[in-house]
Amino acid sequence: MTIVVVEVARVIPAAGSVLNSPNSLKIPLTFFDLPWLRFNPVKRVFFYSLAESTRENFHSFILPKLKLSLSLILASYLPLSGRITWDPNDPAPSIVVSSNDAVSLTVAESEADFSFLSGYGQRPVTELHTLVPELTFSDDSASVYSLQITLFPNHGFSIGFAAHHAVFDGKTATMFVKAWAHLCKQHLEKENKVNSLFPENLTPSLDRSWLNGLTEVNEKLVEVVTTMKGRSLCPIPAKELEDDVVLSTLVLSRDDVERLRERVKSQYQKLHLSTFVIAYAYVWTCLVKARGGDMERYVTFLFMGDFREWLDPPLPATYLGNCVFPAGSYKRKAAELRRREDL
Repeated sequence: MTIVVVEVARVIPAAGSVLNSPNSLKIPLTFFDLPWLRFNPVKRVFFYSLAESTRENFHSFILPKLKLSLSLILASYLPLSGRITWDPNDPAPSIVVSSNDAVSLTVAESEADFSFLSGYGQRPVTELHTLVPELTFSDDSASVYSLQITLFPNHGFSIGFAAHHAVFDGKTATMFVKAWAHLCKQHLEKENKVNSLFPENLTPSLDRSWLNGLTEVNEKLVEVVTTMKGRSLCPIPAKELEDDVVLSTLVLSRDDVERLRERVKSQYQKLHLSTFVIAYAYVWTCLVKARGGDMERYVTFLFMGDFREWLDPPLPATYLGNCVFPAGSYKRKAAELRRREDL
């Protein structure tokens, strides 16, 4: 799939942030952040169908609005415009935001089939990856966030992002996208003060005072990280995707969930069957059945749980950073799930 790069811009946070002062902002990574330090970037792409997205309309109205609202929202989400560094004199890496930092924004165009790429069918993952930018890495520095906006003339556009997982988790990433969308929707192009202009549930908290007294835990995590690759900030090399790898979207509707719930409750009345439990149990069972193979093998189901409200004292729901911990079911034999005919 051919992508034509039109522009590579640097979007800085709007006036009034630390970037407009001679000082820099330095935020230490926590023990929730450090395990993700060497992971490859998280990548996502959103599609927006818009028949009126001619080149003229896109470049004269849509793109300027996206750039301006991005600059405004970055004033509150400062860590996204910074870099991860590991100063030789510091015991652990930190996020540093200075006046020279910005979010890289690539603007591109494509004549590819917008409906196909944004649909639910089997789409080559390699083609979707062309809609997402890269982060820059070196042994002593790593960028945090980058964006790519790709126009599909007269069909719509996509917004892809690459994010460093050591800076924030999925909840924060989603909160940022919602806050950016909120500013676009409210037409706040001429406003400079952002914090008071979007809802409290989209206003991030950068407070890390809760780390006081937890230095020993941080030190242990730093030891684990350095045993893998010293103090280098370069990620572990990712396996290259083959051309035949595809991505499909499967929809589990509310009616589907209710039917599954009733089917299971008819046999197990005392189970607590949330939508989360129903959906993941169904997907795990289907995956095991679809793969087949040795039914005596062990299978594991792992997911990340949000721990913000479970800490003592709890963190704000809008805390910007990682606060997730793995949970799941380990060492279950595939035969146990293969027998689940009720699912």
